[in-house]
Amino acid sequence: MTATKIETPVSTKIVLGQNQYGKAEVRLVKITRDTKRHEIEDLNVTSQLHGDFTRAHIDGDNALVVPTDTQKNTVYGLARDGVGAVENFLVRLGTHFTGEFDWITGGRWSAEQYFWDRINDHDHAFSRNKSEVRTAVLEIVNGEKNIVAGIQGLTVLKSTGSEFNGFPVDRYTTLQETSDRILATDVTARWRYNTKVVNEGELDFDAIYTSVRGHLLSEFANNHSYALQQTMFEMGRAVLEAHPEIDEIKMSLPNKHHFLVDLTPFGQDNPNEVFFAADRPYGLIEATITREGVPATHPIWENTPGFC
Repeated sequence: MTATKIETPVSTKIVLGQNQYGKAEVRLVKITRDTKRHEIEDLNVTSQLHGDFTRAHIDGDNALVVPTDTQKNTVYGLARDGVGAVENFLVRLGTHFTGEFDWITGGRWSAEQYFWDRINDHDHAFSRNKSEVRTAVLEIVNGEKNIVAGIQGLTVLKSTGSEFNGFPVDRYTTLQETSDRILATDVTARWRYNTKVVNEGELDFDAIYTSVRGHLLSEFANNHSYALQQTMFEMGRAVLEAHPEIDEIKMSLPNKHHFLVDLTPFGQDNPNEVFFAADRPYGLIEATITREGVPATHPIWENTPGFC
């Protein structure tokens, strides 16, 4: 029997689909000078507005187009009154645009925050801390706020307490099983706050960030690793158990391989001490750790590439 092919008619009319626009990567450095001991806040902010911009795209009518330059200037203007927790700063930014312009129905605002350490506890001299970047994303849809916070570029390594064995072997397998290896990765994590809590409650985002960071590091260090996947799950589970205000956490962990160097050509042994650190290729382990019953997808992840 031959199946009948059913063709779905496709309209030939061309229309505008989903769109957004704004100012990307606004570099903001805020120095607070109200005491002799200065404070520094260093952010990279992106603003993207949502609304009916059909006339701008189709007719070139800019009557509803808030200039991207205005968005940039708003970042600086709001910073004059202080920055504070990056999530709260994004909420102020989003609330401004959705309140100032009736036709702005929502938007997406994101930021990276960079850290500076004091030089010898100096009052106004700093060195850039490149160990990690704090991230945050705010999305407002129909007046409802959703927030994803995160950390990236947090490089960690443990010199033992990790093994990898019991994997399938075929004719292309050369990797040897090991019960003692270096485990190293660059932690990138994003955690999504419960929508109801974000819209109804006051959250101490700075304290939560510090706590999440601590749990990620503690589980990486203290959990005996049978695979990076297992370590990742334990890291995420620790965060969710400690923070009921977080619904899910997504992580991307590259396996920064360290290979034992063969020193026998030089007449030397190598009791797991001398390694070659390979930058590529690398294993890339990604997962979502979530609470049972939380929907498998959420719209805020649509514009967050690189996570499953």
